[in-house]
Amino acid sequence: MEELLIGIYCEIDDFCKVFEEYWRKHLITDGREIMPKCAMNLSEIMTIVVFFHLSGQRNFKGCYNTLICGYLKHCFPKRLSYNRFVEVMQSAIVPLTVYMMTNKVGKCSGISFIDSTSICVCGNKRISRHKVFDDLAKMGKTTMGWFYGFKLHLVINDEGEILSFCITPGNVDDRDVKTITHLTKELFGRLFGDRGYISQKLWDKLWDNNIHLITGVKKNMKNRLMTMTNKILLRKRAIIETVNDFLKNICHIEHTRHRSVRNFAVNLISGLVAYSFLPKKPSLSLHFTTLTCV
Repeated sequence: MEELLIGIYCEIDDFCKVFEEYWRKHLITDGREIMPKCAMNLSEIMTIVVFFHLSGQRNFKGCYNTLICGYLKHCFPKRLSYNRFVEVMQSAIVPLTVYMMTNKVGKCSGISFIDSTSICVCGNKRISRHKVFDDLAKMGKTTMGWFYGFKLHLVINDEGEILSFCITPGNVDDRDVKTITHLTKELFGRLFGDRGYISQKLWDKLWDNNIHLITGVKKNMKNRLMTMTNKILLRKRAIIETVNDFLKNICHIEHTRHRSVRNFAVNLISGLVAYSFLPKKPSLSLHFTTLTCV
């Protein structure tokens, strides 16, 4: 566990040395500090919030008090109290997001998979009393039923690496052209999705951007010709559902105990960063010598 912590810290610290200097030069702060004054630096704060998702702990307070302030206390000689750390970790939202988008995304190979998953912020019985995400979270529906919260839209490659992601309210349609355009602006080749992405308008938009959207057909639709390669890859679309399962059950990006919007954002982004550190990700292990992009 200590080796994992040190590995995460080394990568994040290399990033922060470059990022903080750039950030100070370009951020308009009106003379104020971009980070709250505290004994811990940005690298340590980011390392702890990412490490939590790989520690096997479900509760951040228990992880901080038991591991960071206990078993691993020699790694953080200037550690803060739990209450103070919760206050200052909100300042890591921007660095975590930039780190994820610049250092921890994979490379598009021409074969990509797209899907969305629900991020609940409270149980359905408490929706009327929930106030933390007023005017942000919305009611949405998935194959598992209704939920209140957000949607995490993901695009991954055949190696299980995240290529892009987007967070929207729960009532946003998977076929929303603006959202899909943002997700696929760096993609090319074939994009595989479920039947929820069937839309002629969306297909035309992606085709104009050199992306071939491939989905299954509904029962009331006419069958259409498809190459054997595309048919096989479409059957492998479940890889992205496995990634969603990893994010929720191993990296724990979803829980219903958030007390602020900023801490929700830190928990979600740090969970995505933590996923990139997993030594084994869901993968198809394709041989591209036998696959030709369309």
